[in-house]
Amino acid sequence: MKNLSLILNGILLVAVAVLFYLHFSGKGHHAGESTVTAPADLKFAYIKSDSVLKHYDFFKEQKSILEAKGKKLDQDLQTRGQSLQNEINAYQKNLSNLTIGQAKALEEDLGKKQQNFRLYQQSLEQEVANDQARLTESLYNRITAFLKKYAEGSGLQVVLKFDQSSDVLFGVPGIDISNDVVKGLNDEYKAEKEHPVKSDTTKTKKK
Repeated sequence: MKNLSLILNGILLVAVAVLFYLHFSGKGHHAGESTVTAPADLKFAYIKSDSVLKHYDFFKEQKSILEAKGKKLDQDLQTRGQSLQNEINAYQKNLSNLTIGQAKALEEDLGKKQQNFRLYQQSLEQEVANDQARLTESLYNRITAFLKKYAEGSGLQVVLKFDQSSDVLFGVPGIDISNDVVKGLNDEYKAEKEHPVKSDTTKTKKK
């Protein structure tokens, strides 16, 4: 397993899609007719995902934490791998001095250790993948939750993600809300750290 600390390189922000559903018209209609009516004036905006990630304090902090963890896991794996390799080298070096029974016993022991090492390697890879998935989900939830509140105050109905992987090929600067989003997200995260929410353990004590 190489360079576990770089696992985050693939995260460029999950797609931020439609925030508000088109309103359904329930006014008199006949069977078989469409009941969907698009708003007269749709208001769009977009965010540059790479810019948001670059300046979002929550992501920067979490990325640093996961990179540090990845380096630690990678070092631990290398240490275990080197220790196993040393045992294999020692076995090969002393093979001529071993009886058939001793050699067979050592081979079985080394085989088990190699298998355990592979299982440990797989567990580390899964752990890093789980960490990545949790961060991706957290980013999505945080950003979309903020955008919904932002849209309520600005009249936006759709916010798009604008980068090389998106279907948005062009957007005028006037509808780029990346800076506003970064500021709002960082303000929320700062308040969250200053006033962490504590779980209420007193609710069930009294009836």
